[in-house]
Amino acid sequence: MRLAILRVGEVDAEVARRIQSGLCETFPGAECAILHDVMPLPNEAYNASRKQHHSTVILSKISDCVKRVDARIDYTLGVVDADLYVPGLNYVFGEADYLGKVAVISLFRLKPEFYGGSSDDELFLERALKEAVHEIGHTLGLGHCQNPLCIMFFSNSIRDTDLKRARFCEKCDLLVLDV
Repeated sequence: MRLAILRVGEVDAEVARRIQSGLCETFPGAECAILHDVMPLPNEAYNASRKQHHSTVILSKISDCVKRVDARIDYTLGVVDADLYVPGLNYVFGEADYLGKVAVISLFRLKPEFYGGSSDDELFLERALKEAVHEIGHTLGLGHCQNPLCIMFFSNSIRDTDLKRARFCEKCDLLVLDV
């Protein structure tokens, strides 16, 4: 499996490297690379009234960008440091396109400071990795899991993200092995 990480907008390169390292541990047989190109945050994704970016628009742009860069990439994870939403939800930590094998995560609401806490790089990076693995799980065909400790459990809040483990439960792990 060839997995690429694409920074979208201004994303710290070290954060991308830490996500890359964590994805390599989670998916040991995968080649995981950070693309040198940085895709600009698409203006058309911004909703001024919400002060957020529509994640589905960004997914589409990531897909187009990656096809031009390297058609041999199997899965792409976009990483953005902007607040994301989809219609019907106040915000999302990420979104995946099951058919396009493309996902995006937002770092914006993963920072402890967003919730009034002190800066904590390890907690922030743990959250980022959890969201990255979760969205890549979707690109591999996994749906949401009912086990609140599984990485594929739907995070309705940051508390859900913090409570779940950074790995698949036994049931989901078996499904990933079949891919």
